[in-house]
Formats: sequence, structure tokens, C-alpha cells
Amino acid sequence: METARTDSSRPADTLSIRPVLPSDYDEVARITRTAYLEAGYFADEDHPYMAVLSDVAHRAEHAQIWVAERDGRVVGSVALTFEGQRYTDIAIAGELEFRMLAVDPAVQRGGIGRAMVEAIIAHARTLPGINAVSLTSGSNMVRAHRLYESMGFHRVPERDWLVPNEDILLWVFRLEL
Repeated sequence: METARTDSSRPADTLSIRPVLPSDYDEVARITRTAYLEAGYFADEDHPYMAVLSDVAHRAEHAQIWVAERDGRVVGSVALTFEGQRYTDIAIAGELEFRMLAVDPAVQRGGIGRAMVEAIIAHARTLPGINAVSLTSGSNMVRAHRLYESMGFHRVPERDWLVPNEDILLWVFRLEL
């Protein structure tokens, strides 16, 4: 997988991105829950989506999960999925979708999220039949939107959708490869 320098002030600091291991599940669950809560996407741990974010084993059965690891510690994760798979929200034929991108709040703003998205894009370019990368992002996830747009993703508003039984509008972003 990819290895990227994440902090120029620490020359030996590298980030490796690799498939999740069962021993990572608890840390991935903690990072994902904490990142979503601290960003203000949900009011508390009792929101029903927190259970989905916490069930890393189930997610790993139905999607590819990658982790970002720095200095032997998991600091981020993301799920990759394709059209027709259980964890797919919006991927259509020819798209790799990524979901639940989360970076430990203790190390956010250090380039980890960007490095993970770069690795996803590089991976997508190697996949036969894949010509785009897509994702959904809550309409209030402004920092994430800036990251995606800076990397060449464009809004696809005609594919935006509301989460069932919630007042949450999800925006669709897409990058043509």
C-alpha cells in the first residue's frame, strides 16, 4: 500500500495504509466514533448510527477496510465498497465508493485524511472497470468538503440524498479518474 510523509517537521514520520486486521477493530471503532462525535455530526453516543460505526467486524465482512498506521498506532480508517455491495450507498457501475473516513481527532490536520484519499485514488486507478471514485458527505461536513474539492472531487447534487428517518442531507462527490 501507500506510505506517505505526514508531517515535514518529523522527517522519520511515515504513514502506512494497510488492510484492517481483527486486532485493529476496537481502535477503528473508537477512532470513528470519536471523530464523528467531536466533529459534531451526532449529539451523543446514543445515536443509532454510532452502533453502525462501532461494528467494525460486520463492516469488514462486507467491505474493504483500510487503516492508516503511524508509529505502530492506528490513526485513521476508511471503508471501500463497490456497486451492489452491502455497505454501498451511492456507487454505480464503474465507481469505487469510500465511506466512514475517520482520523483520530488527536492527530487531525496532519495530512492523514489526505494521504488516505490519495491511496484510495491510486488504488482505484489500478482496478479494471473503475473510472471514478465517489463518496457521500454530510452537508454540514465543511472541513471534509474542502479536502475533497482540493483533491479534484466535484459535487454531484442530482445524486444527493436524505438519510431515511433522519433530517440529514448527504452530498455526493465524485472524482473522474
